Amino acid sequence: MMRSMFSGVSGLRIHQTMMDVIGNNIANINTIGYKSSTINFQSMLSQVLKGATTSGENTGGTNPMQIGLGSKMSSVDSNFAQGNLQSTGKVTDMAIQGEGFFILKSSDGVFYTRAGNFSFDSAGNLVNPADGSIVQGWVAESDGTINTNSSITNINIPIDQIIEPVATTEVGYGGNLPADAAVGEICPTSIDVIDSQGNSHSLAVEFEKTAGNTWEWTITGPAGAVGDGTITFDLNGILSGITVTTPISYDPGGTDIINITPDFGTTGDIDGLTQFSSDSTAAAISQNGNVAGSLQSLAIGSNGGITGVFSNGQNKNLAQIALALFKNPGGLIDVGSSLYSQSNNSGVAVIGESDSGGRGQIIAGTVEMSNVDLAKEFANMIIAQRGFQANSRIITSSDEMLQELVRLKS
Repeated sequence: MMRSMFSGVSGLRIHQTMMDVIGNNIANINTIGYKSSTINFQSMLSQVLKGATTSGENTGGTNPMQIGLGSKMSSVDSNFAQGNLQSTGKVTDMAIQGEGFFILKSSDGVFYTRAGNFSFDSAGNLVNPADGSIVQGWVAESDGTINTNSSITNINIPIDQIIEPVATTEVGYGGNLPADAAVGEICPTSIDVIDSQGNSHSLAVEFEKTAGNTWEWTITGPAGAVGDGTITFDLNGILSGITVTTPISYDPGGTDIINITPDFGTTGDIDGLTQFSSDSTAAAISQNGNVAGSLQSLAIGSNGGITGVFSNGQNKNLAQIALALFKNPGGLIDVGSSLYSQSNNSGVAVIGESDSGGRGQIIAGTVEMSNVDLAKEFANMIIAQRGFQANSRIITSSDEMLQELVRLKS
């Protein structure tokens, strides 16, 4: 008689635990990066009333007689299925589309999370605003190169950084020089070039026709000519030859001399200057120098690369966010605040770039919402409630039977 009561008590206990899991799931329906949990039951050890027997010459074997002693919790498993992505418009908010975890480091250790609602602190660290732990990855060298084979470190991007000026070393020209121009006709254009201190200087170029398919070019600065040469075209108006008589060298004063290589195009191609029977459109179309610039905004790519956009129009790689992959993410320890720590059964973190090695893409401007299925949780709540009620009936029914037994004496 008492076995049934104890079985009922175990059933009450396990269904109460089931409600605890369901309640936690529903409470975190809007928690960023939350992964739902599922409880699994199993039977407790059975009491053997009679063991099994083997068959004999004239008798068959018999099965054991066993009575179960109730139920208990087998496991509480985390469901790491992908949650829905929600757009926030905030560039430092990130979601992982696929497998992997962001890596965070604080004074308490290293943690992993799917919640990518990050922001920058006053020191330029990319942090989890809940506890100030710093997002891990790789920081670019001064030239913008990123070595993803090196150890990960804190993502730190000073907001007051500047990109240094780059002196012009090449000027590109394109467009058309009129084939029907008279000898001696001049087609002028100009371009601003940059010195090593970031100062801008205007250089003018004149294309003067000296023969049927030959033009002489002269580049002048404020102090006079700084370079000249000739260009020739074939009978089809395609660039066929380039001559630099005097290399372009301009002394702006107070800084390094600007030495420039002109790019009039590829001989035999129409990617630069041409000579067709149409209006003059010859112009300086590009130069590779830039003035100093301050950081204006950031852009984050699917590989986790953080690119700085500067006020001078230049872009530069600043850092790259790392992701961790686990063989058994269900073995991670939930330490709260949407953070996980490594355990003996999770496997070690395999760290690398996003969108590679089985890791998912990083989607900027979005966050991953909870993967809790509310309809499923409500259904499980009904099942837990009915299971609890049924087990309570076992206890009350057993109690009534004991009362009948007591009445036999009277």
